[in-house]
Amino acid sequence: MKHEVYLIEGMHCAACSASVERVTRKLSGVARSDVNLTTNKMTIEYDESKVTPDQIMGKVEKAGFHASPVVEGERKVKEKAQENEEQKTFRRERNSIVAALILSGVLLYLSMGAMMFGAPLPKLIGIASHPVNYAAVQMLLAIIIISIGRRFYISGFRALRHLNPNMDSLVAIGSSAAFLYSFVVFFLLSDHPQMVHQLYFESSAIVVTLVSLGKHMEAGSKRKTTGAIRKLVELAPDTAVFLQENGTQREVPVKTLRVGDTVLVKPGARIPLDGVVTEGTGGVDESMLTGESLPVEKAAGSEVIGGSINQNGLLKVRITRTGADTTLAKIIRFVEDAQGKKAPISKIADRVAGVFVPIVMGIAVFAAVLWLIAGMQLSFAIQVFTAVLVIACPCAMGLATPTAIVVGTGLGAGNGILIRSGEALEIAQNARVAVLDKTGTVTEGKPAVTEILPRSMEQNELLALAAAVESGSSHPLAEAVVSRAKAGGKPGGTSVSDFENLPGKGVRAKMQDGREVLIGSEKLLRENGVKTETFQTDASRLASQGETPLLIAVDQVPAGIISVADSIKKTSPEAIRQLKGLGLRVVLLTGDNKAAAAHIGRQAGVDEVIAEVLPEDKAMVVKRFQEDGSTVMMVGDGINDAPALVQADVGCAIGSGSDIAIESADIILMKSDLMDVAKAIHLSRMTIQNIKQNLFWAFFYNAAGIPIAAGALYPAFHLLLSPMIGAFAMSLSSVFVVSNALRLRGKKL
Repeated sequence: MKHEVYLIEGMHCAACSASVERVTRKLSGVARSDVNLTTNKMTIEYDESKVTPDQIMGKVEKAGFHASPVVEGERKVKEKAQENEEQKTFRRERNSIVAALILSGVLLYLSMGAMMFGAPLPKLIGIASHPVNYAAVQMLLAIIIISIGRRFYISGFRALRHLNPNMDSLVAIGSSAAFLYSFVVFFLLSDHPQMVHQLYFESSAIVVTLVSLGKHMEAGSKRKTTGAIRKLVELAPDTAVFLQENGTQREVPVKTLRVGDTVLVKPGARIPLDGVVTEGTGGVDESMLTGESLPVEKAAGSEVIGGSINQNGLLKVRITRTGADTTLAKIIRFVEDAQGKKAPISKIADRVAGVFVPIVMGIAVFAAVLWLIAGMQLSFAIQVFTAVLVIACPCAMGLATPTAIVVGTGLGAGNGILIRSGEALEIAQNARVAVLDKTGTVTEGKPAVTEILPRSMEQNELLALAAAVESGSSHPLAEAVVSRAKAGGKPGGTSVSDFENLPGKGVRAKMQDGREVLIGSEKLLRENGVKTETFQTDASRLASQGETPLLIAVDQVPAGIISVADSIKKTSPEAIRQLKGLGLRVVLLTGDNKAAAAHIGRQAGVDEVIAEVLPEDKAMVVKRFQEDGSTVMMVGDGINDAPALVQADVGCAIGSGSDIAIESADIILMKSDLMDVAKAIHLSRMTIQNIKQNLFWAFFYNAAGIPIAAGALYPAFHLLLSPMIGAFAMSLSSVFVVSNALRLRGKKL
């Protein structure tokens, strides 16, 4: 299946996006087609052997819209061009709306002021003295205002021609009906001057002005919701300082760099692409990518991410990934794909939006005919017809879900939490069991020295001696000892003259001063004549905690114990406490032995520990919880966690984990911090709550507004909704939904 993203131009409401989805989903070979009204993008998956991009774009064109593919390599250029065009369009619309508002104010004064309040008018256009002139001036103003808002008529009637009526169609039909009726009245005024009170030029024109104002406000708000993607795209620099083989520097476009090239990154400059530092040290700001506020220290051998900022120091970086393979490109694709995939909660709104406009048109006609049958005048029926059409708002329903998802996923990305889809975002809020892998998730994932217990020498001397011996080994336990010694200064002691690795037992070394040192298991020491009774109490205690005690003897005399274990992350206990506070049952799942797992479980404060589980059986454990009716979130980082991540209702991968685990997950924690699991669930609950608020408002607004516009209150209260008020209310409903979604941007996770 091929996965592509298309920019869709010409959409103005939910009915438009529903039309694009409908025509593309009908194509043979299309597995998925989701249109995001907020970002104006369509995410589509299709079988290349059955359908081509030209066929897809052709279908969209026939539906009355324009589609163009978003190519990864051209993303930044296209996004920038799109943003510039949007800004120009936004400014043009603002100027037009200001003109329309001024003219509408004059028109309102002429029509309503004179008629209702007796506002003074020049005698030449007086309502009583010169009714034809009075109507002619109104008609002229209405024509100018309608010409300013002509896009509603062009788009609306074109959509009707393609049998895909949208919100513009409602505005165009309603406004045209009021104008044409008033136009006919205008020609009858000479013989029937009393009909001057049946003019609705102001309704036909001011409706367009108010809808234009609402759409302009909505567009401004929508641009804010897509800020996360724009900021991520802008992180990638356009040029880089390329280091040639002869050592000379040359500024080149980033797109010309290849894997293996070396670039120079100066203080304050952005790292162009993913790579490895070959020379230099410096603090790198990765906050826009990981959410980590503190700079990360980098030195030779450190990996760096394209788009991050080198705050200080001069770095030479060898490029390891380019184009679509870079971390930044993957994050952008991940977030954009999440914003393109709809949450299950949006399905009802999508189905309603797809048939909303035809239903509203039917209601408008039915209401108008009903009032005519009831004996009301044609002008009354026209007012009802227009009011029903302009108060209906499919946009509010169409924007309810995507705006919240776009803002929610953007907020997550800004905090280093990448969410793959709207579905994952929705399901995460219902998680009741959190299954945590131990190694690399709850723990650091690498051995570290936990205790140093000297016997016949000082603690620092014991550590320095052990580090000097273990420096000859590449075993993870040996590396842990050497790292601990380096952390406290350079390891001291006499240099090693003879080193022997004893697989499964430990190491033996001769020092230059003649001492023989043994480091390893109790069996190794006993075999070499060392009395180990002095070690047994501490060794047993450490082993019962799942740690590995390294027994040390010098010239057959017990020297001490250095214990090594995969230590718990500092943030894990607090993270698990927060998960419990959110109402989740926390389970530690590991293939490690029961003693080690139980010890870590006690330290972390989990509810249950399941140990000695084979990698292939982890998914079965997750399935068992699901069969009990629980929604399960699995958190892991290794290749062996991938099946369980897929089996879980929501798979959550630690960002520092394996590529397979990350590809299998629904949520990625870029900071590799377990605290972000609780943040992801909190984000999910906030976003879904926001969507529910939006959907409630959208449905409630239309359920209440349409009957009122149809005249439901007229028999009892003689209250009839003006089309102008209906247009204003319709505009506000969309702005309300988008503004409510934008509130998420200010939330703290």
